[in-house]
Amino acid sequence: MNEEELLGLRNFLRGAMAGDPGPGQHSHADVKPRFLDKLSKTRVLGISSGKGGVGKSSVTVNLAIALALDGFDVGVLDADVYGFSLPKMLGAVNDPIVLGDTVIPTLAHGVRCVSMGYFVADEQPVIWRGPMLHKAIEQLVTEAWWDEPDFLLIDMPPGTGDVALTLSEVLPRIEMYVVTTPQPAAQRVAQRSAYAARKLRLSVRGVIENMSWFTGNDGERYEIFGSGGGEQLARELGIALLGQVPLEALLREGGDVGAPIVVTHPSSESALAFRALAKTVAAQGPARVYRQELKLS
Repeated sequence: MNEEELLGLRNFLRGAMAGDPGPGQHSHADVKPRFLDKLSKTRVLGISSGKGGVGKSSVTVNLAIALALDGFDVGVLDADVYGFSLPKMLGAVNDPIVLGDTVIPTLAHGVRCVSMGYFVADEQPVIWRGPMLHKAIEQLVTEAWWDEPDFLLIDMPPGTGDVALTLSEVLPRIEMYVVTTPQPAAQRVAQRSAYAARKLRLSVRGVIENMSWFTGNDGERYEIFGSGGGEQLARELGIALLGQVPLEALLREGGDVGAPIVVTHPSSESALAFRALAKTVAAQGPARVYRQELKLS
């Protein structure tokens, strides 16, 4: 592709991002991606947790693929800037294409992906203060060619820091889903994450319990991390427990090598749980609450 063709493609993408598929006369600063419009069909799902180690990224990847398998147009944004892992877990090994100031997401298993992991080396730490984080997240959201997918899943960093604040500003229609494990300690921390989302006037749509049990060779369920944490969290928040995902070695192994379990072992217990979860999330429909203002007091 020569320089003239590249310029034409860049102009087309800019115009299409702004809802004009013509040649486009927009400056990039004036472009507002279509999925950011409050009337857009896109549902933006924030997958959050109060702490690390609960399998939030694994849930994000497999839920995204499960939605894609159901025929939806799906993208995932790895907003866990300090602990990015989605490209490897998704198996999205090719770097995104960068055309000027537009990033074309990679594609794996029917899911488009953008992550900070594509722009820094695996071993390189990201040491940024709030303003730099804000700019990076804003660029990942607005300068990527998402078009107008049915679902855009955001893999949130653990906790309630600067990234969550930025996303609440850039994506005011984001719907939050809280991932926890059955143990009470994880449930209590996840509860704080949900309360923080509500403080930012975000819609908290449901709880997803991960690592709910392990099924042994004898067919018995073993609740390694206890039981009831997800149900208790949902009850205290006044929302639904949308799904419980069992613990399987295949789930962990697939995440390590970019072979998500919903693709490689579709009849496994965990894969079936993700497929059911995807149907539940899709059936919920979009949140109809849009914030008029943001108050942190």
